[in-house]
Amino acid sequence: MVASRIGVLGRGLLPTGEPVLRGDDLGVLRGDGLFETMHLRDGRPWLRREHLARLRAGAAAVELTVPADTALVELLDEVAAGWPAEVEGALRLVCTRGPEGGGPPTVYATLAAVPAAALRARRDGVGVATLSLGVPAEARPELDWLPVGIKSTSYGASSAARRWAARTGVDDVLWVSSDGYVLEGPTANVVWLAGGTLCTVPAGRTGILPGTTVAWLLDQAAGVGWDAAERMVSPGELRGADGVWLTSSVRGLVAVHTLDGGSLRHSPRTHELQELLGFPRP
Repeated sequence: MVASRIGVLGRGLLPTGEPVLRGDDLGVLRGDGLFETMHLRDGRPWLRREHLARLRAGAAAVELTVPADTALVELLDEVAAGWPAEVEGALRLVCTRGPEGGGPPTVYATLAAVPAAALRARRDGVGVATLSLGVPAEARPELDWLPVGIKSTSYGASSAARRWAARTGVDDVLWVSSDGYVLEGPTANVVWLAGGTLCTVPAGRTGILPGTTVAWLLDQAAGVGWDAAERMVSPGELRGADGVWLTSSVRGLVAVHTLDGGSLRHSPRTHELQELLGFPRP
C-alpha cells in the first residue's frame, strides 16, 4: 500500500516523501514496535476502539510506552480528515520504541487506498497452501517470556511466507503447527463453517493474533443463524468444511477456494457475510 498521507505525533501532517524515522530507530534496526491497520469506510476507521485496545495490550506485553488514546485518536483523525467517503482506505498506526539509547517512542500514521489486489481477493477468493511453522500448536503460550498474540512490526516470518507463496504460485499461506493444526495466515485469521457453527482458531490457546475482524464476525454469527465457536482444526477438516474464509482488517472476508491444490466447498453465503461485516462489494 503506497501511502497517500502520513502524519507524525508531535509534527502533524508531512509530505509523503518527508523522512519520519531516524536511522537508529529500533523499529528499523530490530523490528521493535507495534502497529494496527484499520479499514477506513465512509471516512471513518472501523473498529477503532478494538484496534487501540489490542495495541495497548501488545504494548503492555512488550513493555512499550504508548501515548494516551486521546493523542492517538487525534493523530488518526488528522490523517483521515477529508478522505473521500467513497474510497476504501487502509489507516495504519505505528508505534516504535524510538531511537537506540532510550529516545522517546516514534508514533506515526499512514493512509492509503485499499489496494486493487485486496479488492480482487474479496471478489474472487484465493488459493492457499499450508506451510509448517515448525512448532506445536500450544507451545508458544507456554513460554512466559515470549509475547504472543501481538501485532509486531517484526514481520520477517510473515514476509518470508508471502514470498514463498508467490514463488509457489498461490495467493496466500496458512501456517500449520508441527502437530498438524491450522493456526493463521501471515496477515489473516481463518474462519470456517462446520454445519451450523462458524468457527475460528482459539488465540489464547495457540498464541496467534486475536483478530478484530473475526471477533466481530463471530459476535454477529447468531444474526445470520449460526452458532460461533473457537476450535482446533486440521487441514483435512478444513477440506470437509461447508466454507472456509480468511479475515483481515483491509481485505475483510475472503473465500478460500483451493487448499494445497484441492478445491474447497463453495459457500453461497460469502456475500452475505461480507455485507454483514459492512465491506462494499468490489
